[in-house]
Amino acid sequence: MSKIAVFGDKESIYGFAALGLDTYFVSYSEDNTALFKKLCQSQSYSIIYITEAAAAMLEKEIEKYKDQPAPAIILIPGVSGNTGEGISAVRKSVEKAVGSDIFGE
Repeated sequence: MSKIAVFGDKESIYGFAALGLDTYFVSYSEDNTALFKKLCQSQSYSIIYITEAAAAMLEKEIEKYKDQPAPAIILIPGVSGNTGEGISAVRKSVEKAVGSDIFGE
């Protein structure tokens, strides 16, 4: 059975544990590449939610998994350090799926 992981700072993701998701707390002062790789390569997770701030630190690693079917790496906003990249990624995915920008501005 595939699971869902949430990757980011404690303040942003601790509530996801109450939903039964696996949470992985990171420190922005450390290199979290090894932990992220381990999650992606474990084949236990079909979806990995990652805060925008954490994703900004792992851009090269995330790019490696962009075209793979699993795990789906989905950016979510955190309590701070939001870049708008998560909303942009969702918009691009929806536009690709339906053929046009249904959100409008």
